[in-house]
Amino acid sequence: MTTPRLDDRLDTTGDVVAALERAGVRDVDSSSLARALYSSDASLYRVEPTVVVRPHDLDEIHAVVEACRTTGTPLTSRGAGTSIAGNAIGTGVVLDFSRHMNRIIAIDEATRTAEVQPGVVHAALQRVAAPLGLRYGPDPSTHTRCTVGGMIGNNACGNRALGYGRSADNVAALDLLTMAGERFQVGRDVVVTSDRLEGLRSLVGANLSTVRTEFGRFGRQVSGYSLEHLLPERGFDVASFMAGTEGTLAVTLGATVDLVRDAPVRHLVVLSFPSMAEAADHVPAILPFEPIACEGLGGRIVEVYRAAHGASSVPDLPSGDGFLYVELAGDDAAELQAQADRVVRASGALGHRHVTSPIEQSVLWRIREEGAGLASRAWDRPALAGWEDAAVPPEHLGRYLREFEDLLVQHDLHGTLFGHFGDGCVHVRIDFPLDAPDGHRGFRSFLTDAATLAASHGGSFSGEHGDGRARSELLPLMYSPEAIGLFEQVKHVFDPEDLLNPGVLVRPRPVDSDLRGLGAGWPAGLPAGRKGLRLLHDDGDFGAAVHRCTGVGKCLAAPASGVMCPSFQATRNEKDSTRGRARVLQEMVDGRLVDGGWSSPEVHEALDLCLSCKGCVGDCPTGVDMATYKSEVLHQTYRGRLRPRSHYILGRLPFWARLTAPIARLANLALRMPGLAHVGRWIAGVDQRRSLPQFATRTFSKVAADERTSTGGDPVLLWADSFTEYFSTDAGRAAVRLLEAAGYEIRLLERQQCCGLTWISTGQLDHAAELAAAAVDQLHPYVEAGIPVVGLEPSCLAVLRTDAVELVDDPRAAEVAKGVFTLAELLADREELEVPDLSGQTVVVQPHCHQASVLGFDADLRLLSRTGAHVVRVGGCCGLAGNFGVEKGHYEVSVAVAETQLLPAVREAGPDAIVVADGFSCRMQLDDLADVRAVHLAQLLLGER
Repeated sequence: MTTPRLDDRLDTTGDVVAALERAGVRDVDSSSLARALYSSDASLYRVEPTVVVRPHDLDEIHAVVEACRTTGTPLTSRGAGTSIAGNAIGTGVVLDFSRHMNRIIAIDEATRTAEVQPGVVHAALQRVAAPLGLRYGPDPSTHTRCTVGGMIGNNACGNRALGYGRSADNVAALDLLTMAGERFQVGRDVVVTSDRLEGLRSLVGANLSTVRTEFGRFGRQVSGYSLEHLLPERGFDVASFMAGTEGTLAVTLGATVDLVRDAPVRHLVVLSFPSMAEAADHVPAILPFEPIACEGLGGRIVEVYRAAHGASSVPDLPSGDGFLYVELAGDDAAELQAQADRVVRASGALGHRHVTSPIEQSVLWRIREEGAGLASRAWDRPALAGWEDAAVPPEHLGRYLREFEDLLVQHDLHGTLFGHFGDGCVHVRIDFPLDAPDGHRGFRSFLTDAATLAASHGGSFSGEHGDGRARSELLPLMYSPEAIGLFEQVKHVFDPEDLLNPGVLVRPRPVDSDLRGLGAGWPAGLPAGRKGLRLLHDDGDFGAAVHRCTGVGKCLAAPASGVMCPSFQATRNEKDSTRGRARVLQEMVDGRLVDGGWSSPEVHEALDLCLSCKGCVGDCPTGVDMATYKSEVLHQTYRGRLRPRSHYILGRLPFWARLTAPIARLANLALRMPGLAHVGRWIAGVDQRRSLPQFATRTFSKVAADERTSTGGDPVLLWADSFTEYFSTDAGRAAVRLLEAAGYEIRLLERQQCCGLTWISTGQLDHAAELAAAAVDQLHPYVEAGIPVVGLEPSCLAVLRTDAVELVDDPRAAEVAKGVFTLAELLADREELEVPDLSGQTVVVQPHCHQASVLGFDADLRLLSRTGAHVVRVGGCCGLAGNFGVEKGHYEVSVAVAETQLLPAVREAGPDAIVVADGFSCRMQLDDLADVRAVHLAQLLLGER
């Protein structure tokens, strides 16, 4: 398309939305939902935008800039929205590059460069570069979702910047657009003539003394504008200078970044010390060995990770409370081992461990990468990113940390430290009581003292995240009045009207303005008013629960073996991510923008495509549980009111299945008749493209009672969930024979008891609590007697493991939660169990989401490995997720979710592969979409295929 021009007839009322629509910009969203989604990033700040624009191409960006300039509307560029300092929020247009402008244009292997659009995700670039033996050097902990444009904007660094440099060190060229509409390319091999750039050159030339003495003093001096790149002896490198300007000078249209050779061998040494400060003391002794990373990690973060993921989730670590990860890279493993031994001898560490297994290395790095999220839950109060990434020269780091810890004590605060110790950069999450009466005053006081401390050590307030709203006001404590004046003059050269990310770096907003609340104490969210789920992990406070999300955005990353967040993977819409939903719920609690409480349309639109998979429970580092929040919202919205049709049928499916059991054959016959099936789907709110499951003609309880043969052995209660009881009896029958073959005596409940799953997922919590209480009442005697309770349907077993405790105020519920097991958990170490030999056979296994996120899947993998089969574990969700995928309005997303991982894995494995899926909905999805008959683990181990 031709670049649209807004002529002199443009309405000058300031209606930027109308101007954008007139200019033909396609993805323009000024809804309250969009504004809620983009009102914050990963910082403590909240600013409502006027409109969100997701540009498709360069012409649309030109049109957006023109519309903003003409109407005087501020413009803020945004990548993944993982900015810690409030750099990616603004009052006017928020320009989100991640949705459409995310292509890798070209990779030049000869020059080792990549040309990319600003919305390219770091990990996507790495995947394309890796087969060439190359990588993009900087690698923030958010590398699975952060964008290259955002990295350049903040001068992001990451774990391996020690070896490969910062974003500023890896910029070959930038394509820029100013608010005046001037487009120019800058870079190493680009010669450009521009009055604007010549004005910048003259400005630096007139202030050489200030620039040479105050800027570029050490590697992580990221605060302010990095004017050292513009010195004559640096070649007036405007591209590198632009890294870290936080979108305040120009809009980045594209970038050419350097790639570096990725050495094939990595050797990780974990060093332990009595404290983080003592670990920092020894960093200078390690740096001469040229590690590519030297990371600090506190023992508290390790313990939080272990508590969240289980004791086996953390590899063995040497004893200590402060750790350094020292990573060496090269071509020869023996040379690296010798170098690592020298590191250990020089380190002064209490203990050490060499880690050469790539798998174990990745686990340790995952703990480090999730540090920001983990640290937020390390104390009694939520820990926040207020003073996040200060840096000092590494030789000052130990002393700085001791004085910083003393400062925390003086302010009655707690902080969890980690960071890039080899570069002198420290991350910390601090439990600021922002909602306290004097919380904002205390916040400002601490930041001022912390800035003074960092400056006294020759440090920088930001070491990689930029200053944003969190630190810009403090810059006069670090720079001279002359340097601050230079920042203002540079801003005037590029953006004299102050429309690009105003309030950041120049003429900054106060650090305690625009702070968002923490949600605690919202009256409607407290237990007395809700009478819903107990929310034990958040003291019953719904407002506090939804504020677990800090915005780090792990839910935006494509899952590997995890689940979160399947709907976002299908739609790529922010509203369909865990973070997006949490943002909208936070705005509901705030009440200014989303003001309709539980019934707010914005809330229900954001939650509509939540599959209630609980993927966030296992994968979100801050422990967000969106399935629980959705249940609570539905409960509060519809309690005592008319519900959607599907809630009455699908949400009460076990009730209808129990009624239908005596006439199951007749019901199945009726459901096979096209006319009746069509009407049945309509009544139930089921999409007409979905098949309807067949009822079992004999319930599992009756079948199992007849087929049990053992009269001795270890007793086990085989609990018949509603899906096994009324639909999938084959899996139950296989489990009976398998358990008996393993030497167990099968016991059954006298009367089948539902757990309430479908009532929970549709927010019918009053009756769900009654069913859960009845299940606890029936199962507790067995648990109390030491008899294991085994369930076959993962989602129902997960209810007993977690949801029942949230529904039932009965100490027996917690005891039952500890006494229920998956089939694999019971059998994995059972010597009497004989497994089939499946050598040479491929087994594709789809863990049910609740297995992956709540129950655990390690025992299943151990059992499968004993068969000798080639096991392909599928990540992500099947897309059906109970009632979600069959409901009208969800079919397309359900299929798209299945196509992210499950269906491609099944197709790639071929027709001879065995597909294993314990979840009834997973098997139904495979049958519906791929005409594949999947089997339960019990059937596989019994030899059924």
